[in-house]
Amino acid sequence: MRLDNMLLAEGVSGPEKGGGAAAAAAAAAASGGSSDNSIEHSDYRAKLSQIRQIYHTELEKYEQACNEFTTHVMNLLREQSRTRPISPKEIERMVGIIHRKFSSIQMQLKQSTCEAVMILRSRFLDARRKRRNFSKQATEILNEYFYSHLSNPYPSEEAKEELAKKCGITVSQVSNWFGNKRIRYKKNIGKFQEEANLYAAKTAVNAAHAVAAAVQNNQTSSPTTPNSGGYPSSCYQSDGRIQ
Repeated sequence: MRLDNMLLAEGVSGPEKGGGAAAAAAAAAASGGSSDNSIEHSDYRAKLSQIRQIYHTELEKYEQACNEFTTHVMNLLREQSRTRPISPKEIERMVGIIHRKFSSIQMQLKQSTCEAVMILRSRFLDARRKRRNFSKQATEILNEYFYSHLSNPYPSEEAKEELAKKCGITVSQVSNWFGNKRIRYKKNIGKFQEEANLYAAKTAVNAAHAVAAAVQNNQTSSPTTPNSGGYPSSCYQSDGRIQ
């Protein structure tokens, strides 16, 4: 009964053999119901639909085999009844043995199907956790790139590989992050405009610091002295006069 309830809840069993509404609800529940992950939802539903199709195909196969074998045994018993009396109780007992055997096989099918659904759900959730659980530093790096390339936030494969190395994640995760970020940004530009302004200001401050550091470094490495009037120190005599 528990297995039947589980298969029904996951959208594997039930009247709708297409695995429609129940499978969609299971996918939405597994993913937290976010509308930004329709691709992942579709992938989950497709795999769940495959499991459902296999389950129903095997279930129908076992039911057909059970009916055929029961009919075969009933015919044998009728043949035997010509030579010896066979009571209805004996026929009922034989049919019961057959049904119990096939029920055991169906139970194994339900168990293996439930395991397949649990593995699918676990992989789906684990993949989502890995995508979500970026470090703060990784998120900062990705956001900085996104807003500094806001006119064309589509990093090249080389840029994705570089970002993946900096963030300590995979190239696929980088691609998924940018895909989701573009969707969220386009859906609510006003909401993300403040974030864009913050990263623009941060970029400007970093650029200013870089320029200041370059100027300071250039002054430190210059061969001139403050009182030399721009002449190198080698042009002066020991008494300070220019040679």
